[in-house]
Amino acid sequence: MSTPAETAAQLIYIPNVQYNSSLTSVKFLAACFAGAVAGILGLQNWSGFALFLASTLLTSLCINVVNCHGHPAKFIPGGWTGLVNPGQDNASTFILVWTLFYGIVHVYD
Repeated sequence: MSTPAETAAQLIYIPNVQYNSSLTSVKFLAACFAGAVAGILGLQNWSGFALFLASTLLTSLCINVVNCHGHPAKFIPGGWTGLVNPGQDNASTFILVWTLFYGIVHVYD
C-alpha cells in the first residue's frame, strides 16, 4: 500500500515540470520588458503599475492560447489564477527594471 506522499509524487511528471519552468521564464522576461518600457516612457505611479497589469494579462492570455490551448487548468496548478498570478519575483523585477531604465533615460529631466 502506498502512502499519500508516494501517491502525490507519482503525479509529478518531469517533462511537465520542465515545460512549466519555461513558462515562468517567459513571464519573467515579460516583466523585465514591461519594466524597461515603463522606464523608457517615463511612466510614474499608477500608470506604470497599470502597464505591469496589462503586460501580465497579455502574457497570460498568450500562454493560455498558444501553450495551454484554452485549458490552463489542465497544465498549470490553479488554472487561471495560477496563470495570471505574476508572483513576487516578477513584480520585484518589474519595479527594479522600471526604476533602472527611468533613472538612465530621464536622469537630466
